[in-house]
Amino acid sequence: MKFNFIHIACVMLGVGALVSSCSKPLKSQKTGMAYNDKNNGGYMRFRQVHPAPGPGLIPIEGGTFVLGGSADQDVTYDYNNTRTRVTVASFYMDETEVSNQDWLDYLHWISITFPDDRELYYNATPDTLVWRRPLSYNDPYVDNYLRHPAFQDYPVVGVTWEQAQEYCIWRTDRMNENILRERGQLANWKDFSGNGKAGANQTAAGANASTQPFNTDIYLNGQIKGQGIDGKKMLTDLNPNAKSATGATTGKAGRPTRTVRLEDGILKSGYRLPTEAEWEYAALGLAGNTEFENINAGKVYPWNGMGVRSPQRKTRGMILANFKRGKGDNMGVGGYLNDKADITAPVRAYQPNDFGLYNMAGNVNEWTQDTYRQMSFEDVEDFNPFRGNEYANKRLADPAKGLYAKDKYGRPIKDPAKSNRKLKWGEFTAQQQGSTTGSANGNAPNATAAPGTQTAAANPSIAGKPYDPDFRGYVDSVNTSLYGTTTLVNNHSKVYKGGSWNDQAFWLNPATRRFLSQDDASAEIGFRCAMNMVGAPEIHPSGKPHFSVKKPKEFKAK
Repeated sequence: MKFNFIHIACVMLGVGALVSSCSKPLKSQKTGMAYNDKNNGGYMRFRQVHPAPGPGLIPIEGGTFVLGGSADQDVTYDYNNTRTRVTVASFYMDETEVSNQDWLDYLHWISITFPDDRELYYNATPDTLVWRRPLSYNDPYVDNYLRHPAFQDYPVVGVTWEQAQEYCIWRTDRMNENILRERGQLANWKDFSGNGKAGANQTAAGANASTQPFNTDIYLNGQIKGQGIDGKKMLTDLNPNAKSATGATTGKAGRPTRTVRLEDGILKSGYRLPTEAEWEYAALGLAGNTEFENINAGKVYPWNGMGVRSPQRKTRGMILANFKRGKGDNMGVGGYLNDKADITAPVRAYQPNDFGLYNMAGNVNEWTQDTYRQMSFEDVEDFNPFRGNEYANKRLADPAKGLYAKDKYGRPIKDPAKSNRKLKWGEFTAQQQGSTTGSANGNAPNATAAPGTQTAAANPSIAGKPYDPDFRGYVDSVNTSLYGTTTLVNNHSKVYKGGSWNDQAFWLNPATRRFLSQDDASAEIGFRCAMNMVGAPEIHPSGKPHFSVKKPKEFKAK
């Protein structure tokens, strides 16, 4: 049974993000006060939405499954996928792997936004030398694979885990910026670019909000606004204090306006790498074998059956994924290339699994967010299992105004968190008084590190050591010399899964797992992005039973 998900999404237009009614305005269930009324203080209630996924994503309805359960053998004798029942929350995942064209878009943005920053461009460029082999003539791929248009729809490779993290941040900001410009909450693309003229705001020549690139966190903190930045369809600010606010922008009839907030439900959650559990759950696609909460049949691969060939009449015998059938056999016999690929294949090659995801087996291995440990499945939580939490706080440049400190790329500077709880006000202010003070516009004067490095260095002026979420002692603070020497495993070892064009069929099983240092790259490893889902976890509620929900009684003052 093919399981097709139809994601029901509510789209908000203009100030329609605010719930309003011509006849009966919504009222608080606890105080009786009307919402969205400028005369009573402007208490706001926003339309409750289940937002659509970001570009390129497919909704994955979560549920329970056996992590590591699809592995039927352990030919490597690693014993690193002990079966554990867990629950994965609903989330979004890229339909395909990130392609060469997607990465070239990223490089192009860097080249036009920071034309003089050669270091940034160099650090973002994949390592095309991963194609070199001492005894193979792979040199043509070094020059052609990333940039030649013949390979534009092929998965990007030679990308480290760290580079994938940076791409996720960049993709998030470009998506949200595009949403705001097309909706009119920021200056539209034509006005922003000066009608396409050279020397307009596309380059980050200065250090103020009008020239620094858009960043979602900085925007939501109210640090990207003002003349020449605001769009023509700014949202109305119902706060009575907004009328006298210094520098407040005004819309039609002099009404004060505001930037978009998280509560509006307009901006989307950030892109990220999927966790190992999310990746394995999505690759299996057991939703296609499920009826009334009963799984009719398990899977060894992302498709049904024990074999790797198609049983369908028109494609009978064809290989279902791009992998290496045996030593010296990467694509079959000339005249009838069975899997149609010598190295990688286009990201939409072969058939998608029951979630609609392409190439969850073969083509390229894919980075996950998790830090590798051999016994991870025995140690992790049973809900949204993940290993690799590194908590961080955004540094404040001006605690009195709540302004974030920014690096030279317009992104918030993050310091390792000192606590796993909300600090008391006295503790918070004492900590902020010891932090580095930036300039008036929220820039940290010493923030020159390239993206990807701002979370690595702690702020020495804040007392206390960083908060360590590893409660059970897996970080050996006594003898760290063995990590990376005798075990080859440390906190920089990241999990990758899925099998590649150069792997044999065993690695196509979603439960198999390997690791590589986060700063290493390979011609066999690429990635795809994921995104958190907010709200109800059910993706396709139609045709299923539900309990009725009564509306609250309306309060009427006597």
